[in-house]
Amino acid sequence: MSGFRLHRRFDRIGRLAGDRGMQRLAQSHVLVVGLGGVGSFAAEALVRSGVGKVSIVDFDLVCITNSNRQIQAIKGVVGKPKANVLAERLRSINPQAEVRAVPLAYDERTSGMLLQGRHPPDYVVDAIDNVSTKCHLLDSCRELSIPVVCSTGASGRWDPTKIEVADLAKTKVDPLAHAVRKILRQKHQFPRKGRFGIPAVFSTEPLQQPEVLKYDREGEFQCVCPNGDNDFHSCDSRSVIWGTAGFVTGTFGLTCASIVIRHLTAELDVSEEQASEQGVGQRSELINHTVATQEAAHRI
Repeated sequence: MSGFRLHRRFDRIGRLAGDRGMQRLAQSHVLVVGLGGVGSFAAEALVRSGVGKVSIVDFDLVCITNSNRQIQAIKGVVGKPKANVLAERLRSINPQAEVRAVPLAYDERTSGMLLQGRHPPDYVVDAIDNVSTKCHLLDSCRELSIPVVCSTGASGRWDPTKIEVADLAKTKVDPLAHAVRKILRQKHQFPRKGRFGIPAVFSTEPLQQPEVLKYDREGEFQCVCPNGDNDFHSCDSRSVIWGTAGFVTGTFGLTCASIVIRHLTAELDVSEEQASEQGVGQRSELINHTVATQEAAHRI
């Protein structure tokens, strides 16, 4: 505890985590990839919980259609990089935090820069909605033994009480999670049976098909994104533009943040001696314990 003193801005969460827990959070680095309706809420919750370093990654620019669900989407910022706008907000929440904005796409070229180096993340939040990119991130985290929480499909739903947590291998209903599992098993040698060791946030609510709106020309969605013509994940490349509710996507993000915070503070229960002896196995056991705890909580 030498040298650490909790700032009063974290008084209330400090009374949950204690001084040792808050010190652990202050010394932690969390990477959030994807700053949409899920990732933006996750990033803010992490900073408000006292995480000392947060790296936020998104190549996209703020669009007016983000306004219903993305924290950074406010008047005057349309057309600006999401990562930069959100970083400014997060720094104003906790000026002592190190907030690193990365206005780039996550892919094979940027993966090493983001996941390795002098200060690799202690935990990763996967809030990506592109399947192949999502699978690359999850596989890279597994290879590097970096804990990661996966947000599955949050669009096309109304009811946040249908959100659950389980190992990614055990989710139900959600088609995005099913597609991710299939690719991870076929292309990345994830196990055909048993757990993946990756907690996943998902909804058991069936997808609602999107409504056609009066301003849709010829009944088709018209992209108005300032960065619509991109090589990564444009509106025009999607087969369906799903409806979204901010109270659902936000709950996904807050749940992701909860998993991260509880994992990081739970690590205090593992002695340094045990961690050095058991290494990755100890960390994997802790991840599985976190998932099991979440699953039990959602069964109550």
